[in-house]
Amino acid sequence: MASEVHPLVSLAIRAIKYHIENKKPLPCPNPLPDSLKIRAGTFISIKKNRLLRGCIGTIQPKYANLAEEVIQNAIKASSEDPRFPSIELQELTELVISVDVLSAPEKIDDVKSLDVNRYGLIVRSEGKQGLLLPNLENIKTVDQQLKVCLTKGGIKDTDQIGRAH
Repeated sequence: MASEVHPLVSLAIRAIKYHIENKKPLPCPNPLPDSLKIRAGTFISIKKNRLLRGCIGTIQPKYANLAEEVIQNAIKASSEDPRFPSIELQELTELVISVDVLSAPEKIDDVKSLDVNRYGLIVRSEGKQGLLLPNLENIKTVDQQLKVCLTKGGIKDTDQIGRAH
């Protein structure tokens, strides 16, 4: 028996397919279920053959509700991630799409309070920022998570670790 697709993943898939076919965003569901009326940042990750194929998101909510956040970020992850060409319709059946809904970032005083499986990490320094989502396959330790996050943000000064969010 196939497992059910999470409603947010289903929405992201529909948004990508609709955008490819119609060159415009999927209209927001109407009526909007209460669970999609909240505002939260989201990240849409797209993988093909277990390799990243697109990932874009928002740390803080940018759109009117969770549905719009998923729709817009799904479109951007599939067509605007500068690391990859736009996704094509025939690829859709080969993709694994995940949706991460972010809680508001919290400042931390010590990286020892982190858990790589439960918490993502945002590191900011002098106008630069690196972000890493939680529970990533190849990230096993907080030290590894921090190093990757600093690299992603182009942050070289490890004295800024105390500013991690």
